[in-house]
Amino acid sequence: MSISILLVEDDIDLAETVVQYLEYEEISADHAFNGEAGLNLARQSDYDVIVLDVMLPRLDGLSVCSRLREDGVDVPVLMLTARGTLDDKLAGFEAGTDDYLAKPFELAELSARIKVLAKRRSGETKKLVVGKLTMDLNRREAYRGEKLLKLTPTCWELLEVLMRRSPAVVSRSSLEEALWGNDRPESNSLKVHMHKLRQQVDGASDFPMIQTVPGHGFVLRNNESS
Repeated sequence: MSISILLVEDDIDLAETVVQYLEYEEISADHAFNGEAGLNLARQSDYDVIVLDVMLPRLDGLSVCSRLREDGVDVPVLMLTARGTLDDKLAGFEAGTDDYLAKPFELAELSARIKVLAKRRSGETKKLVVGKLTMDLNRREAYRGEKLLKLTPTCWELLEVLMRRSPAVVSRSSLEEALWGNDRPESNSLKVHMHKLRQQVDGASDFPMIQTVPGHGFVLRNNESS
């Protein structure tokens, strides 16, 4: 699997060494020298992982990560720093980073961590966006366009799963496991909650974003690209 990353690092020698090593690992890397350039690239392109140095010119790595999470960017972030104290790590996780690697580090370890992070999306994003559908995870508010959706706690969880997985199809069993774990209720409970969710998300719209895929499950589609 080819992996594409963004490396935001102001140490040119280190950045060149990292980029060259990762090429041998079939990991392609774009490089930004400062935080502002890194933030712009991260917003414009779709990367599998973002590798951020903490101490950067113009905009520090913690601020870059925090702004990306506020924008709803769910690309996993690996933070690099010369400071490896517990407080530094906690600050990184508070900003929305997914992993932490202190300098100096072994290139093989960096590559291994990138490959692990590339297999998933980040759970640290503060906002989920699919087309005109938005979930603000901090405020616990969801909108389709300008309409505020009135969701029960179960419908909220159901929509969050669909949005995080979109545009992939999510099976009924996966949804039931996400909602109730091993303590699953009667068989038609998912059907009932899905009906309530559709009333809120699609009730007043000509385009149903929540669609059934017969024999597979459900998918949340972006109406703007359909």
